[in-house]
Amino acid sequence: MNSYNPFFYWNADPVLINLGPISIHWYGLLFALAFIIGLQIMRWVYKREQRPASELDSLFIYILLGTIIGARLGHVVFYDPGFYFSQPLEIIKIWRGGLASHGGTLGIIIAVYLYARLSERPSTLWILDRFCMTAALGGAFIRIGNFFNSEIIGHAVDGGVVFIRYDLMPRHPVQLYEACAYLIIFFITFFAYRYTKIIHSEGRLLGLFLIILFSARVFLERFKLQQANYELSGDWTVGQWLSLPLIVIGLWLLLRREKT
Repeated sequence: MNSYNPFFYWNADPVLINLGPISIHWYGLLFALAFIIGLQIMRWVYKREQRPASELDSLFIYILLGTIIGARLGHVVFYDPGFYFSQPLEIIKIWRGGLASHGGTLGIIIAVYLYARLSERPSTLWILDRFCMTAALGGAFIRIGNFFNSEIIGHAVDGGVVFIRYDLMPRHPVQLYEACAYLIIFFITFFAYRYTKIIHSEGRLLGLFLIILFSARVFLERFKLQQANYELSGDWTVGQWLSLPLIVIGLWLLLRREKT
């Protein structure tokens, strides 16, 4: 018998409402809200920067596709390659779950790069400097969706949350830890954009975002159960290893000298 005592029990239904054959899930609703609110923030940014808001219509299609495709492929490659490579048709069954935030980050970067290259628009770094604020806020919404799904479970801890849909052990509500961290990162990046001169140097705000966000991931991964469906040597998780190169990229963006 364990001696852990729960703080509270969590048994939320992942389905918010059933409308005949259609089910609206909390995760899907929060994912959609992340993009809707993010689009409104970017409309404010473009108006402030005196850029035509019409540019955002195609940009957000690129970003939406980059997020979903990148997050799905990231999960396939980083977390369960053995299963998906042996059953490739499962890769497209995204409704069964399985999205990786590191893959989503890479997908967004590639999508914005393609968007900037294929159109006469601001540069990739110009866009990402401004979009990273909304990405942080969106990450908070998505982690709350994970909480409703009782997924991305933490290690057992006294005073934790019992996710009844998973087991009866009190565990770290690491989804909420991450949601709070991402919300704080949103306010930090928004303040830096609004009240400092960091935005005048392309890539600096993105670099700050990558450093803070993925340093938080390295720390918070300590509280999670291993997400990968294979064994790693050492104490580090796949999420921690994947965060390191993004932190290095962030440092390079923040500290590099601009071309004169």
